[in-house]
Amino acid sequence: MGKDFVTYFRVSTARQGESKLGLDAQKSATDRFVARSNGKVVREFIEVESGKRNHRPKLEEALSLCIESGATLLIAKLDRLARNVHFISGLLESKVRFVAVDMPNADRFMLHVYAAMAEEEARRISERTISALQAAKARGVRLGENAKSVEKRNSSFANDFSLQVGPLIEDLRNEKGLSFREVAEELNRRGIRAFRGGDWHPTTTHRTYKRFIHRV
Repeated sequence: MGKDFVTYFRVSTARQGESKLGLDAQKSATDRFVARSNGKVVREFIEVESGKRNHRPKLEEALSLCIESGATLLIAKLDRLARNVHFISGLLESKVRFVAVDMPNADRFMLHVYAAMAEEEARRISERTISALQAAKARGVRLGENAKSVEKRNSSFANDFSLQVGPLIEDLRNEKGLSFREVAEELNRRGIRAFRGGDWHPTTTHRTYKRFIHRV
């Protein structure tokens, strides 16, 4: 007998929601999982929200439906919920069964550990970004520059960012033998955000790596 699932998808901005950027990949992942489980989707919910904010009205609706119907909450990736340990803990305490396609066999302890690692990585990336901004300020970059100065500043930030993430990309490429597409998927799985705060793609991964090897 198959299972009933309530699927929950999150995109970070309204623009992503309208363009279905990232949404199709999430749906494809959950559809494959439901098919393998011989299950059915009772209802799907789409949240347009930042991963750092914990107010999720659509998620609350999805959880309520799961409680009422006994269905399992299904998500494509754990970081689609939140990179926040307390948020994941609250979800676990709600007693609603939920499965992340990228970690289908994870128990509660593993989910806590994964959330803690993702939260810590997000904190480190934030610290690196602040350091890069402070370094740029020390170099004399000021607000209100002309377009050419803004472009130069952004390029400098991108270079600084590549020096932080580049070693990890290089390790995944050389030691693990991953393609740029696979590296992008791994960075997204770990909850590491790209330079502009979005998901990684093969092109952004390759671009960041090129910046890194030209800077070292």
